[in-house]
Amino acid sequence: MDIIERSQGALRWLTCRALDEAGVVNAFTTRLGGVSSGEFESLNLAVSRGDDRDCVRSNYGIICRALGIRPASLAFSRQVHGDAIRAVTSADIKKDLFDPVPYEADGLMTDERGVSLIIHIADCEGILLYCRKPEAVAAVHAGWRGTVADIAGKAVAAMQREYGCDPGDMVAALAPCASVCCYEVGPEVVEAVEKLPIDVKDLVVPTRDGHAKIDIKGINAALLRRAGVRDIYVSPDCTMCLPDKYWSHRITAGRRGAQACIIALK
Repeated sequence: MDIIERSQGALRWLTCRALDEAGVVNAFTTRLGGVSSGEFESLNLAVSRGDDRDCVRSNYGIICRALGIRPASLAFSRQVHGDAIRAVTSADIKKDLFDPVPYEADGLMTDERGVSLIIHIADCEGILLYCRKPEAVAAVHAGWRGTVADIAGKAVAAMQREYGCDPGDMVAALAPCASVCCYEVGPEVVEAVEKLPIDVKDLVVPTRDGHAKIDIKGINAALLRRAGVRDIYVSPDCTMCLPDKYWSHRITAGRRGAQACIIALK
């Protein structure tokens, strides 16, 4: 398996074997193994959805200890379903988990050790990128808006510009998300997907009245290949099919926590 499930007590998370072998801290969290209760049960990592702050702090402590990083190493973004990629340094690390983020970005990248990048998802796609030489990492949030804006390809290009990365030296890992089995969208999304500079005929499954189910994993993987990335690993899990394991915005009608995608250079 390219994407591996890990456990520590009740905690469950996923890692990418290729990133593990490269010595890169990486994780796609689940909703299992935390201390939150009610609609946030149990490993909620959202900091702005109304969960008890002490529970959220405890949840971060649980996953960070399992990964061998500190909550005080995390660099967050204010996600807006856009296509901005921001280079971050240790100066961008929050002093407190609940401090507001002063910038908007749906992708973060860094070449600094000691800086752990985190983005949040709950049906949207999460993408982790690692360049072997020069070493750099990125974490990207790709909902349908970010996907049709090619945020995946823009993240690769940003790492090329900022750090001199060669896409051929990159590894990409794609998180569990709402998959083609469940992810139905309207005509405006279908139209935007069909305008992408990739072959999408096998990635769009028509349903009714211009609607379709789209393969957001396959679309982002194709965009990454177009950008020059060859080593791409994709989780087969669907967040909508597995709502007891993952947070799903659609299944819960928005009453939910969030899982996280985390990456860091050791």
